Amino acid sequence: MKKKVVLTKNYLEPAIDRLKEQFQLVVAEETGKDLGAVLKEHPDTEALIGFLSDKIDRQLIGLVPNLKIIANYAVGYNNIDVACALEKGIYVTHTPDVLTEATADLTMALALAVCRRIVESDAFMRAGRFEGWGAKLMLGKELRGSTFGVVGLGRIGLATARRAAGFGMKVVYYSKTRKPEAEERFGFTYARFVDVVKQSDILSLHLPYSEDVHHLFNEDTFDLMKPDAVFINVARGGLMDEAYLAEKLEKGGLFGAGLDVYEFEPKVTERLLKLKNVVMAPHIGSATDETRLEMAMMTVRGVAAALTGGRPDHLVPEWRA
Repeated sequence: MKKKVVLTKNYLEPAIDRLKEQFQLVVAEETGKDLGAVLKEHPDTEALIGFLSDKIDRQLIGLVPNLKIIANYAVGYNNIDVACALEKGIYVTHTPDVLTEATADLTMALALAVCRRIVESDAFMRAGRFEGWGAKLMLGKELRGSTFGVVGLGRIGLATARRAAGFGMKVVYYSKTRKPEAEERFGFTYARFVDVVKQSDILSLHLPYSEDVHHLFNEDTFDLMKPDAVFINVARGGLMDEAYLAEKLEKGGLFGAGLDVYEFEPKVTERLLKLKNVVMAPHIGSATDETRLEMAMMTVRGVAAALTGGRPDHLVPEWRA
């Protein structure tokens, strides 16, 4: 009899097909019930594939005593009680590396869209307001020669910094671990966190979320930024005080912001929705066909390894410790 796998939400068909070939697959969202109810009905579940939006806590994990693996369809995994999984010997995997380039591309797209007022210009055109070229029409910020600050020079931060350098920007960064090889190879400059915040014309946030860095960008931090700076967040919404960011933007304390993540996803602070100097995307950092399919196949391969007695690849760091 095939082993049972619960997938919280549907994803790309080739991965679904592969799961159905190898396992008895239950897609929770197709049942119309919440994940807890589905797991209660399927206590023999041996693998759970979840999304970042799925809170997989101790209570849920306790519903499936034979669980071997939780495969997260995301690089982040703060939605999972990893400590509980470790206690029970349940593998926890995620999808690092594969989404690096796609997310870095989106970061630069947001920076360009904000600096050159692309979304605002598009709305201007569609409203029939364009009456010809004007010297002051939609004036924006030039990237070349500006300072691009990166907070968190991990894989995505590094890929973004490389792109910024290609636009002729000076890159300064702060990271828990200094990266001398990146400084030597690409000419990046390391600085203290507070100095990166103060110096940046465009500041891009690339840290994983943890309670230690909750609201890292709060009132004090935002107030250190240049009044004509641009703030970009493609990392995690909880890293910023979204309400204060909205207030800062309303008062003209920043040139603009580009956001792909939000503090209370899927909810967004209403005040942000009304601002022309904010460009928002619906958490699409990894949303390319190639990246999302490979992420899905990584979860399939991880589940297959765990359910056939192997050790899956892409275990979260806590499991590798």
